[in-house]
Parts: sequence; C-alpha cells; structure tokens
Amino acid sequence: MSTPDDLPLADPSAAGGGCGDACGCGGDDSYDPMECGLDPALVQLLAEAGLDPVQIEDIAHMAIEEDLAGGVDVTTAATIPEDAVATADFAAREAGTVAGLRVAEAIISVVCEDEFEVERHVEDGDRVAAGEVLLSVTTRTRDLLTAERSALNILCRLSGIATATRAWADALDGTKAKVRDTRKTTPGYRALEKYAVRMGGGVNHRMSLSDAALVKDNHVVAAGGVAQAFKAVREQFPGLAIEVEVDTLHQLREVVDAGADLILLDNFTPGETEEAVAIVDGRAFLESSGRLTVENARAYAETGVDYLAVGALTHSSPILDIGLDLREAVRD
Repeated sequence: MSTPDDLPLADPSAAGGGCGDACGCGGDDSYDPMECGLDPALVQLLAEAGLDPVQIEDIAHMAIEEDLAGGVDVTTAATIPEDAVATADFAAREAGTVAGLRVAEAIISVVCEDEFEVERHVEDGDRVAAGEVLLSVTTRTRDLLTAERSALNILCRLSGIATATRAWADALDGTKAKVRDTRKTTPGYRALEKYAVRMGGGVNHRMSLSDAALVKDNHVVAAGGVAQAFKAVREQFPGLAIEVEVDTLHQLREVVDAGADLILLDNFTPGETEEAVAIVDGRAFLESSGRLTVENARAYAETGVDYLAVGALTHSSPILDIGLDLREAVRD
C-alpha cells in the first residue's frame, strides 16, 4: 500500500474545479509566482519554502494598507527624523518554534523606501529560547516602526501555530502517526497557516475542497448512506483519493469493503480505535478525529492509526510572543 501522501489528488482543471483555495493566478495561464515586486533573493526563499511569492506580497500590502488606512503613521512621522536609520531585532519573548520570518521580511520590504539589510539568526522550524534574537533589520527608522505591528502580527501567529504543532509532534515521536491539520483556517491565510503546521513537524491535509474527497456526516445523510456517498464520489472522480468519516465500527466495515483510501474515525475511544485498526488490517489508512488532546495523543497513536486530525492547530493556537526592539544609538 502506498503512503497517504502518495494518494492521487484532484486535477484542478477537472470538472470546473478551478485552481483551489491557495492559488493566486486568477485562472490566468500566464501567471508566474516568481514574478513579483519583492527582492529576487527573498522570492526564491519563499518559493523554496513552498509559499507563493505573489500571494505573500499581496498579504504584505494588505496588512500595511489596513494599518495605514490611506493615511500615514502619524506618531512615527511626528517623532522620528526622516533620515534616521536604526537596527531592530525581532526577539522571542518566550520559548517556541518559529515560522514566518521570510513573510515578516516581505512586509518590511513593502514599506521600506530605501534598501534594508537583514541578518538572519535562525530559520523557520527552529526551536528558540526566550530572549533569542531571530532576525535583525537595518533600515530607515520610520519604515521599521511603520511595519512593526503588521510584521509581528503574522510572525507571532504563524510561530504560535508552529509551536503548538511541535508539541503534538513531540507527543507522537517514536510512533508512525503524524499530526495533521484541517481546513479550519483564517480566510486568506490558509497557505501560511498550513506552512506553519509543516514548520512545527505536522503534515497538511487538503489545501482546498478540490484536492481530495472527504465524505462527512452531512454528505452521508444527503446521499442516503455512507456506502452510497462513497460510491457516488468514486464514480464521478475515479482517480481521486477518497477519505470517509465514520462514527461506528459498522460504518467502518462498509467503507473499507467498498475500497476507501482513508477512513476518519470520528470520536472513537482509544479502545475502539484499536479495534478499528484490527478490522481494517492495513487495507486503508486511518485518521483519528475528536476527543484528541496532547495528553492522550500518544494513546491514540499507539493503536496504529496513521494520522491525528487536529483542527485546533490553526483555529485555536495562541500566538508565540515575539517583539521588535530598536537598538539604542551608540553615543560618543
């Protein structure tokens, strides 16, 4: 049996499905994610991280435009000389796992009127200690202060997701199970939040509704049964990976016999999960969902399931406290 990540995903052009939630091309065949206004070196780093540089540039502009609301940073303009230059350090206020440093750079870059220098002390996915400097930027002081909150909002948010994910990944260490996210993401920020999950040691589920099929309880009700729902998807999308949510061991037997690729065990106890693993006996991949906590994660993992689905990674993770500190000017 292939691994879950090898299972076929949807062709975005099939059945009028579009490009999916994470695409920024607008249906334009000439779209090139490497062509944007960011520094080419930064563009390359974003692309290597699996992020769309054009989307990141758009998010950066949106964040700054929201903060300025068509005006200027009045406090900074009044208190900081136009030609003043400073170095600022992004520093962790608490221990955690970092994600979003290159996104923070992109936000600073759309504000900066002059070139800026960056010194990178850590990389996304690194564990950091309280007080550790993550990134240092030297540029116009006005630009630093104007970009500060927007850059920190995203950096703290993504690092919080990565930190929470790392706690789950640590709990599963030594088992075959992996923690996996859901589509419970902030609208417009899905690609970033799922990136943060990867940086924390988790794996991504669907990026969009068109990537793969997930037959849930409402589909089952509408289709007249779990087996009927599975059959309908298989007939219309024969090459697509299909995951089916089940609530009972009876439903589990139905869908595994029908040929489901993945089966989501909804609100099963560890004991029921162990029984489900025995019933499936390697014929499909299994994912636990519901009732999961970091404290009981290992008990579920040791039953032999492949995934633990945790929506809280993206919808409820607290931020990681990170600050921006201007270095004091050196005086003679």
